[in-house]
Amino acid sequence: MKLLHIDSSALGGYSVSRQLTADIVAELKRATPNLAIHYHDLAAQPLPHWTPVADASDPAAVLGTEMLEEFLAADVVVIGAPMYNFAISSQLKAWLDRILVAGKTFRYTANGPEGLAGGKRVIVASSRGGFYGKDSAAAAMDFQEPYLRTAFAFIGIDNVEFVRAEGIAIGDEQKAAALKSARSTIGTLVAKAA
Repeated sequence: MKLLHIDSSALGGYSVSRQLTADIVAELKRATPNLAIHYHDLAAQPLPHWTPVADASDPAAVLGTEMLEEFLAADVVVIGAPMYNFAISSQLKAWLDRILVAGKTFRYTANGPEGLAGGKRVIVASSRGGFYGKDSAAAAMDFQEPYLRTAFAFIGIDNVEFVRAEGIAIGDEQKAAALKSARSTIGTLVAKAA
């Protein structure tokens, strides 16, 4: 069993999404001792933004191919996705641009696009400074979760699981409550998979 662990927060040790991805991976490792884990810190080692490359030996093309192959080989993908300005980080977008590849993870057909990367489990650790859930006043400003659900559904992954910590910028008490709630979700996710 192969797990791909992606972090994209620029906050280093202060990052809530990094704390949550570490907790998710640790729980999955306990539940699956033979789990092979591959890790990328997209903030520490950012990918260049996607541009067309004519030469497959170009370093950007080689890196893109490597990212795609790691994704395709993974059974489980754990992604740290902090909300930045209502959406995902540019680092995470650069990674998604490497895995949403026509002919590899999706194809166009006479009946419309068809995802080719199904069968993977994707768990997203989402951190948000405010409240953007479907019942909140700011729900219409959430371009993070709907974007990720749409991108993964496009390549055939319909069941994306989210572990959310919301309202973390409101104060220490709310941040602690958000982390406690998110961590209880992690236990439920892992138990469900066992």
